Amino acid sequence: MLDINFIRENADVVKAGAAKKLIEVDIDRLLSLDSERKMLRQKLDDGKAEQNRMSATIAKAEGDQRTEYIERMRAVKDGLTETEEQYEKVLAEWQLLMLTVPNIPDMTVPEGESDADNQEVKKWGEAPTFAFTPKDHIELMTASGMADFERGAKVAGFRGYFLKGDGVLLANAVSQLALNHFVGKGFEPMMVPSLVRRETFLGTGYLPQGEEDLYKTQDGEYLAGTGEVATMGYYMDETLEASDLPKKFVSYSPCFRREAGSHSKDTKGLIRVHEFFKWEQVVLAEASHEGSVQLHEELTANAEEFLQKLGLAYRVVVNCGGDLGLGQVKKYDIEAWLPSQETYRETHSSSYFHDFQTRRLNIRYRDKNGKMAFAHSLNNTAVAMPRILTMLVENYQQEDGTIRVPEALVPYVGKEILGRRP
Repeated sequence: MLDINFIRENADVVKAGAAKKLIEVDIDRLLSLDSERKMLRQKLDDGKAEQNRMSATIAKAEGDQRTEYIERMRAVKDGLTETEEQYEKVLAEWQLLMLTVPNIPDMTVPEGESDADNQEVKKWGEAPTFAFTPKDHIELMTASGMADFERGAKVAGFRGYFLKGDGVLLANAVSQLALNHFVGKGFEPMMVPSLVRRETFLGTGYLPQGEEDLYKTQDGEYLAGTGEVATMGYYMDETLEASDLPKKFVSYSPCFRREAGSHSKDTKGLIRVHEFFKWEQVVLAEASHEGSVQLHEELTANAEEFLQKLGLAYRVVVNCGGDLGLGQVKKYDIEAWLPSQETYRETHSSSYFHDFQTRRLNIRYRDKNGKMAFAHSLNNTAVAMPRILTMLVENYQQEDGTIRVPEALVPYVGKEILGRRP
């Protein structure tokens, strides 16, 4: 959420930022409502002050004068009730509009409408070449007993899957390597809830706009699609000390996404599923743009190093304005090579938000001079499973259908080849 005073003083900048993100929001209506909100608030305060003065006067009055004052008091009270109703109505619309105002993208964010307009900024590694026709991960994992998609659909429905045997060993190995890698980078590991209250989704900016992509329980909670949501809620309504920052977490959770609007995309296999598991990097830092930029690069580098350990060729793209979320100032996607599709597919997203999320969540810190400020927040995927398995099995497949284990994973898997049958 942006500060309303900032919006008022920089209305043209906010409008330009929304236009760059292709997000429609009526800033003029918001500012009009804000003026009305403040006027009604002042009217309420004045009315209550008058009510207090008249209460004191009535207490001292007697006879007809007292009756007269009571009648005047009733008129003031009726006026206050009407004003309060107007105020609550205006406030509700104002609050809803405030939640829809997007953060301003960084000047380095390119123009564009979709992920097709994202710009490549880096490439690492060489895509493998095969002396045979490579198979996709569905065929490889099914034939080797690493996954069962038919029974997954039978049990869980559309996009359902079972991981089995070596598939489980591989997924667990990736998770263990990720834990060690990111803890080694100074991140505190946490296992966080997936079932999260609405307030935290509002705070992180996933609501109200993203409601169609979330699973909701009959009790009003939501299932999170990333550990970022619960992790950001950890310090909600709390004040930290500047000396405690930055706070760096690598958070693990099951994740759930409805994939609304994606029913025709990646309908088979493990690329796009409703239920998955993820380690997520989350950082709270001091309110410094330069500091956020530095941390953003650091988080991205951490994820790159992890892919390099796995030996997967990848590229980094900077997301265009139209491919940014409501709160993101800037975002990188990291995309690993997927042989069966002969293209790079996203494995990581790295973003920073300034104080957009922390203002909503009321996460502040006290600097060395005692001044209060909202912290800055950042996040980046550490690793998401089972998607990363698709890249691993396809890139490390052999002609006989078996899969070599990347050297970094061998100690965790316990063998060098997957898929061998007895």
